[in-house]
Amino acid sequence: MRLFLTLTLCLFLPFAAMAQDASDQPTGTITVEDSAAQDAAIASRIRGILGELEGYGDVTVSVSNGIVTLRGTTLDAVSANRLNDLAGRVEGVVAIENNVLETTDVVERLNPAVARFQARMSQLIAFVPLALVALLAFLIVLVAGMLIARMRQPWDRLAPNMFIANIYRQLVRLAFMIGGLVVALDILNATALLSTILGAAGIVGLAIGFAVRDTVENFIASIMLSIRQPFRPNDTVEIEGDIGKVIRLTSRATILLSFDGNHIHIPNATVFKSRIVNYTRNDERRFLFDLGIAPDADLAQARDLAQTTIETLPFVLKEPAPNCWIEGIGDSTITLRITGWIAQHDTSITAARGEAIRMVMAALTAENIAMPEPTYRLITQDDGTGPAETTPRKAPARPIAAEATEVSATADKELSKIIEDERNAQPERDLLDRDAARE
Repeated sequence: MRLFLTLTLCLFLPFAAMAQDASDQPTGTITVEDSAAQDAAIASRIRGILGELEGYGDVTVSVSNGIVTLRGTTLDAVSANRLNDLAGRVEGVVAIENNVLETTDVVERLNPAVARFQARMSQLIAFVPLALVALLAFLIVLVAGMLIARMRQPWDRLAPNMFIANIYRQLVRLAFMIGGLVVALDILNATALLSTILGAAGIVGLAIGFAVRDTVENFIASIMLSIRQPFRPNDTVEIEGDIGKVIRLTSRATILLSFDGNHIHIPNATVFKSRIVNYTRNDERRFLFDLGIAPDADLAQARDLAQTTIETLPFVLKEPAPNCWIEGIGDSTITLRITGWIAQHDTSITAARGEAIRMVMAALTAENIAMPEPTYRLITQDDGTGPAETTPRKAPARPIAAEATEVSATADKELSKIIEDERNAQPERDLLDRDAARE
C-alpha cells in the first residue's frame, strides 16, 4: 500500500508542476518577428525591477527570442515564485524559465532576521517617549478620579448610608480608570484595542460571577437591605426561626443577639429572601394564653371574670381592648383563651403574660370556678364486696395573691444596654440608620 502511494505521488507531482508552470506563463499572441533589441530591452527592464526589490541581488536575467531565463538564489521559495509574475507582466515576454533556487547560506538567511530585529528595536526606542506621555495622561486621570472619590461630599449626601456611598466612590474610580485608559490609547492611536479589552474584561467578569455567585448574591442583598432598612438597631425580629435583637447590619451578614445572650449571624442573602417579623415596629403588642375550665363550671361567668380581671390590670392597655372567648372543648376541659395588649417599650411581654395568668387564676379560684384535675379510673378484681369507690384527689387549697406585681421591661433594657455597648465597641461600620425612612 505504501509503495502504491509513493508511485502515485511520483506520477502526480510532475503534472502538478507542469500545471503550475503553465498557469504562471504569460498569455497572448506571439509576434513573428525576432528582435535582439527587444530582447535586450526586456532583460534591461527586468533587471531594473529586480534591482529595486530587496532579496533579488543574486538573480541573473537573460532573454532570447522573448524567452526569459532566470538563474540564481533567493532567500525563500516565495520570492522565487514571485519572479514569474514580475517577468510575465513585462511586454514582449513569450515564456519564462525560472531556475532560481532557495539559498542555503546561513549568513544570508540570518541577515534579514537581524535587520528586522534592529528595525523593531529602533521603533521601540522611538515609541518610548510617546508611551510615557500616554502613561502620564492615564495616571493624571486616575489620580483625579481617586481624589474626587475620596471627597465626603456629595457622596455622603446622595447615599442613604456609608455602604452605598462607598459603592458610589468605587463606581467613580472605575469610570475615571476607564476614561484614563481611553485617553492613553487615543494618544497611542490604539483605541481599537479598547473594545478587545472591554470584551475580555466582560468575559472574565462573567466567569468570576458564576464562580462566586453566592458572594455576589450576598453583596447585592446587602445593598438592597441597606436601602430598604427593614429594621433598626435594638429591634426584636424573627428571621428564619431565629429570634433576637438586632445588633448591626454589615456588608456580609445581619447580627442578632438572642435572649440567651448568643450572637446569631445570618447571611444577608438569606435575610433578604426570608420572612421578617419585626416585633418592635409597633409599641402595642398582644399577649395570649389559654386556661382550662372544668366542664361543669359556669362558662359564661368564667369568661366574664377572666376578661374583667385582664381589663383591671394596670399594665394592660384600654385600646386595643383585651378580649376573652371559649376556644375549644377537650377530653376533660373547656379551653378559655385570654388576650391583652401592652406598651412593650415600657412593659416586658413575658412578665406581663405571666402576671396576667397568675391574676386570672387567682380570680377564678376566688369565685370557686374549678379547673380540670387529673382523674384516674382504677379497675380491680371483684372479691364479692363490690366495686371500690374512687374519688379524685384534690390538692389542698392555697391562698393566691390578688395584687399585680411590677412588669416593667427591665430585662429588655438590659439587653438594649448590651447591644449599645457592642455597637460602640466594634469599629465595623453599621449599614442601619436610625433616622432613615422605614420601609
